[in-house]
Amino acid sequence: MMDSGWFQKKWGIEKTPSDELFDKLTALEEQVKQLQDENIELTNELYRLENSLDSRIDILAEKLWRTQVDV
Repeated sequence: MMDSGWFQKKWGIEKTPSDELFDKLTALEEQVKQLQDENIELTNELYRLENSLDSRIDILAEKLWRTQVDV
């Protein structure tokens, strides 16, 4: 099958539509990779914060329980 942009490629006039599409696809792939990396970082931070809150809640609950038992 003949490439529809053979003339542009031969004479270097413009990018062919398939070249433009490929460039846009490459840019989108880079953006998706960046978003995936950010998602991983945010998820890890949320887990860290959750664990920190769980520890603090346990400490507060233990203090509250001790003061109620002592009274």
